[in-house]
Amino acid sequence: MPPTHPTDASPAPHAGDPDPRHPQAPTLATARLTLSGHVPADLDDCAAMWADARVYAMIGGSPRSREEVWIRLLRSIGQWTAFGYGSWIVRETATGRLIGEMGLIEARRAILPPIDGPGAIGPEMGWTLTGDAQGQGYASEAMAAVLAWADPRIAATTCIIDPGNAPSLSLAERLGYRLRIEGRYRDAPILILDRGA
Repeated sequence: MPPTHPTDASPAPHAGDPDPRHPQAPTLATARLTLSGHVPADLDDCAAMWADARVYAMIGGSPRSREEVWIRLLRSIGQWTAFGYGSWIVRETATGRLIGEMGLIEARRAILPPIDGPGAIGPEMGWTLTGDAQGQGYASEAMAAVLAWADPRIAATTCIIDPGNAPSLSLAERLGYRLRIEGRYRDAPILILDRGA
């Protein structure tokens, strides 16, 4: 009997083989950094990062539980399947040490005014560094690689930044983000910035 659906005739991918139906994050490299897709084994490193006050102080103001980090990690894996883009784990190439997470996010946040849905200019872009990695140029270096991958594929992106986060606002400006409007997220002011490819 002939296949009833085109994929019925396709052989199943072998374990570990990329499945074209489920895109994965490409590995990106810079002079000092390797950016790769999230995997479950990243949980301990990510949980440690999100428990550090230097990380969460300007991103929500409270530590993330291990459970919250696990759900975030799974969301990061799933975004590649659902949208064909997502975020990366960033590690020092020489040491393998996790220094952050960066990339495109489909968070569906309850921001006013909304940044997703009808009228959205594009997905949200975000960057987070471990406390020990801040102030060393890693964010600029990694984001240059992320944008080199994203710009040919995505016409525009949005980012949200706490008004008190001067280092992140400075990076956003250097990356080409421009203030659209001040909004509100979780009853606090948030700056909404946009960037065209």
